Amino acid sequence: MLNLVWTGMFLIAFLTGLIQFFFLGDGEVFGRMINSLFTMAKTAFEISLGLTGVLALWLGILRIGEQAGLITMLTRGLIPLFKRLLPDVPSNHPALGAITMNMAANALGLDNAATPLGIQAMRSLQSLNPHPESLSNAQILFLVINTSAVTLIPVTVFTYRAQLGAANPTDVFLPILLATYCSTLTGLLAVMMVQKIRWWDPVILAYAIGFSGIVLGAALWLAHLDQNTMQKQSSLIGHSLLLGLIALFLLAALGKRVNAYEAFIDGAKEGFQTTVTIIPYLVAMLAAIGLLRASGAMDLVTHELRDMLIKHSLDARFIDALPTALMKPFSGSGARAMMIDAMQIHGPDSLAGRIASIMQGSTETTFYVLSVYCGAAGIKNIRHALACSLLADIAGLTAAVLIGYWFFG
Repeated sequence: MLNLVWTGMFLIAFLTGLIQFFFLGDGEVFGRMINSLFTMAKTAFEISLGLTGVLALWLGILRIGEQAGLITMLTRGLIPLFKRLLPDVPSNHPALGAITMNMAANALGLDNAATPLGIQAMRSLQSLNPHPESLSNAQILFLVINTSAVTLIPVTVFTYRAQLGAANPTDVFLPILLATYCSTLTGLLAVMMVQKIRWWDPVILAYAIGFSGIVLGAALWLAHLDQNTMQKQSSLIGHSLLLGLIALFLLAALGKRVNAYEAFIDGAKEGFQTTVTIIPYLVAMLAAIGLLRASGAMDLVTHELRDMLIKHSLDARFIDALPTALMKPFSGSGARAMMIDAMQIHGPDSLAGRIASIMQGSTETTFYVLSVYCGAAGIKNIRHALACSLLADIAGLTAAVLIGYWFFG
């Protein structure tokens, strides 16, 4: 599947470049495409290089928590849920701890911590995989949750809106939370249907209701705070919890007489080795993404869609935010640039500017996550992971448009 998607991206870019050159008179399109290939290859290496230190740090800290026994304690509350969603994973397996930590980091918007923890979870799950070249059911469910994970506090979106002069930068908070919730729920249900997991199981329903209550409760609490207070509280909560967790790991290591320094070094070494494994996968995917952008394929799609909507007398204002949606599954930085561009051109408080902000916070970078996580585990066959992840993306981005019209239209 990934081979077909990757090859298709290149072929679409080539075809679009030919159309631009022969029919639209763009004599520079081929030059842009070649430059993009070299630029994205360099970017892929720089991203991997930047991940090296972060991976070494967090995998080292995670190793301390594992040896001190705290990771197991943290996951005990989720064991009943994991038994039903991940039946092939033993209750005491270290992958469950990494999954729990990754989900918590994602919810708090701590991307620097979430990525290495997610990679560790994938590699741990790989040890249970009977077919090492293909994703297991457990890995697919974990990946889909990751590509659509609920982020309770999208601080970066608020920051860009504030910098661009939005009257109330946090007015998109509830819309983002609702949209990303739709994305996560859709992705989870899609995987459960394919893998024949009973969503009506009383334990699953109980956890779903509990998590929903936490999300909505956090939303109601944060929604009543002013912009500055919300941003300060969100940063304080995230940073305090993370630092507190590290301190707790170290104290537990002291109590159990675990050599925390040696445990950290062992985990950090694994982080360095993982980074080297990721590089080729990132180069392959980012090169394809860069070629698509440089060829003008995304611009052609938005232009044709706008014309079609106007022809049928439909509201086409959301089309100005569509580049963010088209870029989001491929590149986080690219989608962020598209969001900023929409706010600069149309205004941060315009419908397009707000919908672009909601889109930016509603889903994850699906192809990037698949490339990095599968690359770290050496997996080539992704089975139904991409289809379920893209379905979650479509649900989240569609919800972003509908909720944007509901709140601000």
